[in-house]
Amino acid sequence: MKKTLLAATAATAMMASMANAQNIGVSMALFDDNFLTVLRNGMIDLAAEMDGVSLQVEDAQNDVARQLDQINNFVASGVEAIIVNPVDTSATEAMSNAAASAGVPLVYVNRQPVNVDTLPDNQAFVGSNEIESGTLAAFEACMLLRAAGKTESANIYIMMGELSNQAAVQRTKDFDDILGIDMCNFMNVIDRQTANWSRDQAQDLMTNWLSSGEPFDALLSNNDEMAIGAIQAMKAAGISMDDVIVTGVDATQDALASMQAGDLDVTVFQNAAGQGSGALQAALDLAAGESVATKVYIPFELVTPENLDDYLSAN
Repeated sequence: MKKTLLAATAATAMMASMANAQNIGVSMALFDDNFLTVLRNGMIDLAAEMDGVSLQVEDAQNDVARQLDQINNFVASGVEAIIVNPVDTSATEAMSNAAASAGVPLVYVNRQPVNVDTLPDNQAFVGSNEIESGTLAAFEACMLLRAAGKTESANIYIMMGELSNQAAVQRTKDFDDILGIDMCNFMNVIDRQTANWSRDQAQDLMTNWLSSGEPFDALLSNNDEMAIGAIQAMKAAGISMDDVIVTGVDATQDALASMQAGDLDVTVFQNAAGQGSGALQAALDLAAGESVATKVYIPFELVTPENLDDYLSAN
């Protein structure tokens, strides 16, 4: 009888544990990205601190079709919620529809979905407001160029991220908006091209630009990886980094090291770990039937050599 009672108690405890378990499916656009790695680890670390929370993390390998398949597989496997870092922010409606039709909560993280203003009740976006990122970087570049006496004319290049990505589109618009204000309209764009967030592609693109022999004063980059690639090309060509202003976005560890070395002038801190942990908490809240704001914004912060030390261990 005692053994029966003990077995029944153990079974009850196990069923309670299973009932409280939260299995969250996570689809990342790609694993091979420094910033997204920090974001992914932020989710994993938070989940490890929670009882009964497990993550199933998948790499979409920058493939929209693969990512949609992952979401459908998460639904079929019975996850309590799904977190998506979208490959293509213009292709998120199908993902929202797949999760909504199955009644599974979904949270987009970092990259703002095209349908952010029409998300179903059990869906949300956690990230940063991209209107801030490019604005902070471009305005600081403007101030540095003015301080260097370039107010009559300054030639600049713009490196863009993936053109299908909302962040790349918005950051580039931010650059243009700053270049349009009276105190910064001395900045002339001599070319703009995409390097798809990639350090290697940025190095190749800057090498091509340098081969034209066109003098320039600044490079505005949509992210740190491209800024670093461009810097590598400039240094290989014998250009002194004291003679050109380079900006990025994200404040990755590699970018901060570049700033410490005197190469990168400006970056903008995007709280990768904060976005990841915020997305996980939002997913758990939605799975529990709690109310979550449709848009949860984590502020961007300007990083320069003057406040660099405050961010060395942040991302």
